[in-house]
Amino acid sequence: MAININNMGNNTPIKQKIDNQTQVKQDAVKTAATSEQAKSVRQDSVSLTPQAKQLSELQKKASDEPVVNQKKIDELKKAIASGEYKINPEKLAANIADFEFELNKA
Repeated sequence: MAININNMGNNTPIKQKIDNQTQVKQDAVKTAATSEQAKSVRQDSVSLTPQAKQLSELQKKASDEPVVNQKKIDELKKAIASGEYKINPEKLAANIADFEFELNKA
């Protein structure tokens, strides 16, 4: 039976110190890698789909057009006031139905 005097045969403190140093080195490598990833992630980019480009063009065209056709409004007001404006109920109903159909497709 061997007797261990003053931990002479036990190299646990040395092994722990080596393990600690190894762990510190590994942590430093991980931190550096994470830092490099963070730097590469910061480079953002944006790409627009063809649909988004088309929508942007349509919005631009719509903003260039006047919101209200005042000339048409004035003509309709004048026709209604004079009694010249006649409503075709069948055509009105068909247009409403078409409008509803188009809304449900989208």
